[in-house]
Amino acid sequence: MDYIKDKHIGVYGLIIKDNKILLIKKKTGPYDGKLDLPGGGIKYCEKVEDALVRELKEETGLDIKEYRLFDADSVETDYWTFNNDKFKTHHIGIFYIIDKYENDVKKEIEIDSNNDDSLGAEFYDIDSLTKDNLSLIAILELEKLGYKLK
Repeated sequence: MDYIKDKHIGVYGLIIKDNKILLIKKKTGPYDGKLDLPGGGIKYCEKVEDALVRELKEETGLDIKEYRLFDADSVETDYWTFNNDKFKTHHIGIFYIIDKYENDVKKEIEIDSNNDDSLGAEFYDIDSLTKDNLSLIAILELEKLGYKLK
């Protein structure tokens, strides 16, 4: 099978309160239509923490104030298609637990030059989530936090 080998390195925030986790609704890429952790790619020469703050602002509307490194890991996505090309992605993530933030979560966000894949964010009851409706990195990190997903 012919496909393009893709590598994506991103930084992601884990915001959990009252057994709910903040997730975004994905619009494109290997997780199109799934719920995913807020975050994304690190720009050339951008510090990881700066990317975390920027990406969470773009995708959720939140201003991140306090955070701590939780994990770094990777997954291999299923095949996905973009512009008639088939891809398989090695998705590498650096994950932070967000301890303090300001502003309200934006439930709806427009796709534009700053935000190319989040349709908005909201808190989801972790017990209601299934592996079928989550991205691979969200599954990976929730299980590392001790949650049992259906």
